[in-house]
Amino acid sequence: MELSLKKLSQGHLKPNNVTFQYGTAGFRMKASLLDYVVFTTGILAALRSKYLQGKTIGIMITASHNPPEDNGVKLVDPMGEMLAQTWEAHATTLANTSSIEALIDEIIKIVDLFEIDLKTQSSVFIARDSRESGPALLKSTIDGLNVFDSAIRDFGLLTTPQLHYLVRAGNSNGSFGHPSSEGYYAKLSIAFKQIYKINGLNNKISIIVDAANGIGAPKVQELIHDNILEYFDHFLVVNNNIENPRLLNYNCGADFVKTNQKLPENIPNPEPFNLYCSFDGDADRIVFYYITEEKHFQLLDGDKISTLLASYFIKLIKLTGLDLSVGVVQTAYANGASTKYLSEVLKVPVECTPTGVKHLHHVAQNFDIGIYFEANGHGTVLFSDNLLNKVSPTSSNLSIKTLYYLTELINQTVGDAISDCLTILLILKLLDNGPNEWNSNYQDLPNKLLKVIVNDRNLFKTTNAERTLVQPKGLQMKIDEKVNQYPNGRSFVRASGTEDAVRVYAEAATKDDSIALADQVAELVKEFS
Repeated sequence: MELSLKKLSQGHLKPNNVTFQYGTAGFRMKASLLDYVVFTTGILAALRSKYLQGKTIGIMITASHNPPEDNGVKLVDPMGEMLAQTWEAHATTLANTSSIEALIDEIIKIVDLFEIDLKTQSSVFIARDSRESGPALLKSTIDGLNVFDSAIRDFGLLTTPQLHYLVRAGNSNGSFGHPSSEGYYAKLSIAFKQIYKINGLNNKISIIVDAANGIGAPKVQELIHDNILEYFDHFLVVNNNIENPRLLNYNCGADFVKTNQKLPENIPNPEPFNLYCSFDGDADRIVFYYITEEKHFQLLDGDKISTLLASYFIKLIKLTGLDLSVGVVQTAYANGASTKYLSEVLKVPVECTPTGVKHLHHVAQNFDIGIYFEANGHGTVLFSDNLLNKVSPTSSNLSIKTLYYLTELINQTVGDAISDCLTILLILKLLDNGPNEWNSNYQDLPNKLLKVIVNDRNLFKTTNAERTLVQPKGLQMKIDEKVNQYPNGRSFVRASGTEDAVRVYAEAATKDDSIALADQVAELVKEFS
């Protein structure tokens, strides 16, 4: 190991005066700083696979909704879930070693701590999004994997959810699906067709997809055009230029639409009450939207997605006659009106966790149907073994059959813009609802999200699922004073998981109040930073 490490590490040097941290989305930063990080991540992936007796681990090179000059890397565990949190610290430690000798020492510590048999063959699936920096970072990652002579399958350009699917399928001996892009498309399209067929749906679907000039563009087109195009009256993908990496997420994509509350570029002749959606750069987030007759923009974000899903599943469960629990998991970013609607109107249990799908995913597992979406559109639905044992495609109960195929259509490993898009389109058909009916379930409180650049994000520490600051001392009291000045006011502050910045969220009874509250809290953050 030592000889191969010294040979393969040549040229992979840690930048001076930079500290790396494996956060909620793995490592993510300017691509020019990532070479050593992805090299050590490859090493850790190999060790993780060996520790798990050769099960396949995934590596995804992506920076999701970040600008084109950024990139990142994250690991995927065998069931398609995020890397076990106990290993995140080891990823951080390896990335911050300042010499080959220090790196060797840390590897030995990991091997000893977990009693890893280095003779076990490691297996790793790897993929990347369409960023210009991807090929070079891929090569460096593979150098790290080759330190332990790993068995590597490079799947090239994929969406992040596709890689999560492939990892789980590769570890499931075929029970989850075939570990290939074709297997992914087949799983989703078969379920989509069956739900459409058994429920006697006749009207075709129309949708325009903003793919953020990211890898989701060719992938969703491959799925629709090659498998289910006959079910669509109108299907169009805009912002689909992955040949020009500088356009990635530029004035388009889920984050742009959510943050700016307006249409992305290149929507052709927007018509009132037509449904549109936006992916992010690696297609693990989705938001929907439409315009009214007065051309007012109406956002249908992760909160709206959660409430639609909860409403539908409650109705479906009653029709199945099965005793199954439904719950929704949110973060502090969830609009207060959505939480009130879920708990008071739908009577659904609502849990709040810190930001990051790894936290929501864990809590969602407590329900038979666990629905979680961050307000930014990142989320999915989890189904318990108890439920899966009770549903079947051969059941005489139509609702049970529909529920079975929904468990196939929804990508339970991670939030998946393509899977979520098909699911929402079908549910709207099953409910005979359009976007305006969907949006009318409750009215969002006006809200504003700001980013404040700071020198050290680690100064800002929270508790109560990130809703209350404990550091810097005195800042939370000042925020509370501002919040109390506005009807229905709510605001919280949290450090970004990916950059030296602090996120400020505020909501209030009116748009002007929410903007004023956000601005005032942002000024407080600057004072205390």
